[in-house]
Amino acid sequence: MDEDQGPSQIVPGQTPKKTFGDRLNTIRKTFTTKDGLIGDYDYAFLFRPNLPFMAKSDKAPPFFGLNDRMPVVLALILGFQHALAMLAGIITPPIIMSGAGGVNLTTEQTQYLVSTALIVSGLLSAIQITRVHIKGTPYYIGTGLISVVGISFAIIPVATGAFNQMYENGFCQKDEFGAKLPCPDAYGAVLGTAALCALLEIALSFMPPKIMLRIFPPIVTGPTVMLIGIHLIESGFKNWAGGSGLCAEKNPAEFFARCPDISAPNALPWGSPEYLGLGFSVFVTIILCERFGSPIMKSTSVIIGLLTGCIIAAATGYFNRAGIDNAPVASFIWVKTFKLTLYGPLVLPLMAVFIICACEAIGDITATCDVSRLEVEGKLYESRIQGGVLADGINGMLAALCTITPVTTFAQNNGVIALTRCANRSAGYCCCFFLVIMGVFAKFAASLVAIPSAVLGGMTTFLFTAVAVSGMAIITKGVPFNRRNRFILTAGLALGYGATLVPNYFENVFSYSGEDKGLQGFLDAISLIMETGFAVTAMICMILNLTLPMEVEDVTEAVAGQNQSVVTAARPTSAGDSVEEEKGVKSA
Repeated sequence: MDEDQGPSQIVPGQTPKKTFGDRLNTIRKTFTTKDGLIGDYDYAFLFRPNLPFMAKSDKAPPFFGLNDRMPVVLALILGFQHALAMLAGIITPPIIMSGAGGVNLTTEQTQYLVSTALIVSGLLSAIQITRVHIKGTPYYIGTGLISVVGISFAIIPVATGAFNQMYENGFCQKDEFGAKLPCPDAYGAVLGTAALCALLEIALSFMPPKIMLRIFPPIVTGPTVMLIGIHLIESGFKNWAGGSGLCAEKNPAEFFARCPDISAPNALPWGSPEYLGLGFSVFVTIILCERFGSPIMKSTSVIIGLLTGCIIAAATGYFNRAGIDNAPVASFIWVKTFKLTLYGPLVLPLMAVFIICACEAIGDITATCDVSRLEVEGKLYESRIQGGVLADGINGMLAALCTITPVTTFAQNNGVIALTRCANRSAGYCCCFFLVIMGVFAKFAASLVAIPSAVLGGMTTFLFTAVAVSGMAIITKGVPFNRRNRFILTAGLALGYGATLVPNYFENVFSYSGEDKGLQGFLDAISLIMETGFAVTAMICMILNLTLPMEVEDVTEAVAGQNQSVVTAARPTSAGDSVEEEKGVKSA
């Protein structure tokens, strides 16, 4: 039994245990009465825009706790809102990794991956939301909160770097123009290696959170997450200008003289003002939703911006309907499969990805507890952290076996909880339901794959920048800017920024060209790590943080801060407090 649900009876003999008939009666009332279906919730609150000179309601909507009963219609609306808030983050990684900048899969394979990403995210989110006790142990699987999962952005720079390496070393092939041919085996290699490396996060889940955060503190995770976002912005901005394939090069072949190629509808040269305008329409819509939108519009502003860009692109003839018309009606997991293999050079980078996923999960679960009005310290909180990280690792392995790259706990849904004042798990389960439905209907995924690169780039540039900003927030909130920490950040970011801006700087370091595949794989692994900016930054910051001692002035400042906290706690905070203190002394 989930301890959040509470016992079925408080005192033995006073409250009889519910019978099967009682439970059926509860279900009947939920779905057949007005209170059960609609309730008395102020639905206008969700859709009321924030316009100038518009009267605002002074009455705050009720807060729905973790296990409070809530109307069915409200649960469905808020669940759909959660699903829309996740949609952009879920579909972006498979589209990028299967596109021209990744393994250049066929349209049918890309559509399948987008569909499966939605289905897998819905099913694995249910594991996180449903907190299950491991019998005979003090451990749990899942958080028991609205902790939804989606495809991790951290895998994108690692996977694309590995794909480029595979095309260079002959694992994947190119055509006579130098264009990448479809290489599903490369994608399968990422999946197989990820399934193995997920064991690391599963092992980390049994480590006390305090020890894990001591090894991977904000001074390590902050710059790492920031560089992941910075690396991804390049891909988003290239797509905004027309595409990230061969058409983005200075002197492309004739077939790629226009983006994505000359066969596309209304194809234009890379960087054309029409493409920039399409992406800008998405960007401006996101800003307008944030300024003037209702709560439901603010939490889904990225999708509304994407929809606006799609409408403009369709009206001006930039959509290609062929993929949508040829797509099947329905899809599911394993409709298409990929050969799972282990690619040695990916092991260390993917281990770094799962460490980052574990650290992100701890921060996201803490934020979810906070906005859900639950404790953020104590045994129950630590148990939620343990269960969440364990579920994150298990989900990463299951995702790979379901043909999807690693998943992680999403943070954007915490904003939905705060905006709607609903932390009820019923909304979370409805979110899972809508994600699975979206994925099953393959035509929906086909329409997402058909979105022009410029429209997608306007959305992904905003999303990836949000990742970079979240890394900055981790640094500013958790890292005191003393001399020692500034030195660590400078050393880590120097190499990280360099590897991100000049990713091919390390390609001539090793000149081995023998027949020893083991040695070649080891050298490729080193090259892949050194050319992945966030991995270099994480390694340097972690080593320096563990080895550099605190300086005298830093220790003095820390002690002074602690003493000041003690003095502040002991000092009366107001005149009223002083009076109460004097009364206490006199009465004594």
